[in-house]
Amino acid sequence: MNKKVINIVHLYARDMNIYGDMGNVLVIKRRLEKYGFTPLITEYNPGDNFPSEIDIVIGGGGQDSGQSKIQDDLIKIGPKLKKLAQNGVPMLMICGLYQLFGKFFKTSSGEIIKGIGLLDIETYGKSERLIGNIITNSREFGDIIGYENHSGQTYLNSPVEPLGSVILGAGNNTDDGSEGARYKNVIGTYLHGSLLPKNYKIADFLIEKAVLNRYGTFEKIAIDDSIADKARQNAKKRPR
Repeated sequence: MNKKVINIVHLYARDMNIYGDMGNVLVIKRRLEKYGFTPLITEYNPGDNFPSEIDIVIGGGGQDSGQSKIQDDLIKIGPKLKKLAQNGVPMLMICGLYQLFGKFFKTSSGEIIKGIGLLDIETYGKSERLIGNIITNSREFGDIIGYENHSGQTYLNSPVEPLGSVILGAGNNTDDGSEGARYKNVIGTYLHGSLLPKNYKIADFLIEKAVLNRYGTFEKIAIDDSIADKARQNAKKRPR
């Protein structure tokens, strides 16, 4: 067995895993194997013991009921997640967990759902649902392709930066043309699809940061991404 292990925590796999978000974990696993590492995946759900060895954290989206189920537990482990983020651990949070990594989500009825404040962002529930195919352009990752479906609109505060600028779709909100968030090695985004199969540059970013943190060096090798590239081109042609 390859001793170069990378520990992946799938955060709330039971309740926050819609629109194919599990695919993000599978992509990280498979690409780590191609790079010669042994991925160890731990699913963390409410009430579980929080792992002591963590190199990458991945979380998905969920229904309102799913957010309610995990909210208290997320607040409990919030300080640990903040410490990991400050130490440079790469994280990918999709939709519902993206929102709850922020300060709060104020629903359209005025209810405040408290987040952990790892990201200095605020989300407000609106009557309009932002739904459909989306393309975002990032200086670091190029065109990011996915699918959004959310009624919460998110606004970023410094030092959080957008993941990218919207080319097609809505993104964080209907006001500023931004999508997602970047803080240290943490990425938050509304993009489902799942995200990483068609956006392998983001997968490799997460992997590289994790490997560098644990082992100090990372040697990238060529991976045949021709099928993913074809999927990207087809997805770009889809209407909103």
